[in-house]
Amino acid sequence: MTIKENLQEIKNTFKNPDCLLVAVSKTKPVEDLQEAYDAGIRDFGENKVQELTDKQPQLPTDIRWHMIGHLQRNKVKYIAPFVHLIHGVDSLKLLKEIDKQAKKADRTIPCLLQVHIAEEDSKFGFDENELVQLIQSGELESLANVKIQGLMGMATFTEDQDQIRREFAGLKSLFEKLKTLSLPPNMKLDELSMGMSGDYFIAQEEGSTMVRIGSAIFGARNYN
Repeated sequence: MTIKENLQEIKNTFKNPDCLLVAVSKTKPVEDLQEAYDAGIRDFGENKVQELTDKQPQLPTDIRWHMIGHLQRNKVKYIAPFVHLIHGVDSLKLLKEIDKQAKKADRTIPCLLQVHIAEEDSKFGFDENELVQLIQSGELESLANVKIQGLMGMATFTEDQDQIRREFAGLKSLFEKLKTLSLPPNMKLDELSMGMSGDYFIAQEEGSTMVRIGSAIFGARNYN
């Protein structure tokens, strides 16, 4: 099947048609991204800064680039001038660096705070107490060049769909709970980014507003 056919099939299976599809294009050649673009995709996700900065100048300027991987502070400056949304903000230090580089680029960068919901230790993110403390600390108010738009989480890599559903439901519950707090002016909880190729059905049923789909669109990744 072509990329266009894959995209159509995915869209046909969406539980929530308003959910944003971010095409995860890591390891894929520019030609594949152009094919997805021609099929109507405008949101592309990359998990490595080097790959993102290589591809960005080669493709149409109206693409919205999402940084979905673990972002190191020393790499923020390379994507600050153009990145549309940073999904995996997992520390205040990183948020401060994004604010600093956004100011240099004379723009405001939208971000999602990553929450650790999986059982694996390899996943990054805040826990509930850390998030509440961060919101109530007053630290966020001074970051004039970032806008926190919501939360992001990755479920455990498992065949157990009940566990995946529990983890997504827990994140949605936290999302709603945080909305009841007194949020700083630069924090607006509109987006809940959860769900990938293997679990986006469940994520949408549990309230995801944004799913990150790669292999179901582009085929298996090439890590050579």
